[in-house]
Amino acid sequence: MKKILIVGYGDIGERAAALLSLRYRVFALTRSENALERARRQGVTPVPGDLDHPATLGRIGGLADAVLHFAPPQRNGTRDLRTRHLLAALAKGKILPRRLIYISTTGVYGDCHGKHVDETRAPHPTTPRAVRRADAEASLRRWGKRNGVRVSILRVPGIYAPGRLPVERLEQRIPALNSEEDGYTNHIHADDLARIVAAALTHGCPGRVYNAADDTPMKMADYFDLVADHCRLERPRRVSWQEAQKEISPGMLSYMNESRRITNDRIKQELGVRLRYPGVREGLEGMSDAE
Repeated sequence: MKKILIVGYGDIGERAAALLSLRYRVFALTRSENALERARRQGVTPVPGDLDHPATLGRIGGLADAVLHFAPPQRNGTRDLRTRHLLAALAKGKILPRRLIYISTTGVYGDCHGKHVDETRAPHPTTPRAVRRADAEASLRRWGKRNGVRVSILRVPGIYAPGRLPVERLEQRIPALNSEEDGYTNHIHADDLARIVAAALTHGCPGRVYNAADDTPMKMADYFDLVADHCRLERPRRVSWQEAQKEISPGMLSYMNESRRITNDRIKQELGVRLRYPGVREGLEGMSDAE
């Protein structure tokens, strides 16, 4: 049985492992006792290691036929050092993985002023976190091309699922922008993202970028309204951009300051993906009250 290594064993890692466990022996790089126990409960083999400490990564070189790289960059700087540490550790193995799938972000496109965005649009990251993601993408694609490893990049927007909804934000009564000043945002259900990962593992082209988004871009405030209705909470009040700067954190404002409508034709045409939840409304309807 082929082996696969998940780097960044969080929610999406668990979902991907559940889909792939019949085809692969699944390993997960873990740096905490909690992640180690979660992996064991799922039948995943934990491999202790920390991308922030390269000396701990000696076990992953030559371990797997494929790598799922879901770990985010560190929180500062312009380069993704964690990705560089991962690639250096993989290079020390006698055999390199044949496939590598990386979860990036649609944030690398920057502010597109509400325009439709496909994968041919050049990245133009404007936030530090997106700059680091773009750096990781470039490093991975260069490494893959140089070493004959099929690297595929998934650019992912806001992920939602039970336990991944902005409930706390709604409970804190943080406002949203009025429609005239609000930007478009994009989403993907966590289950659909895991299925896209599995499809990319089989059908993804080397060096290829795929927008892993659903079919329904929407204004950010409309998304909050849908979640509020689903959770039986009060919808957020609408404010102007000027008012928002007084009430909303700079980190959240940086998200609200970008607007784009992500297109997803490539995951359907090249990866053969059929979304279970083509929009947030369908995704929320598929959640039980308990979730």
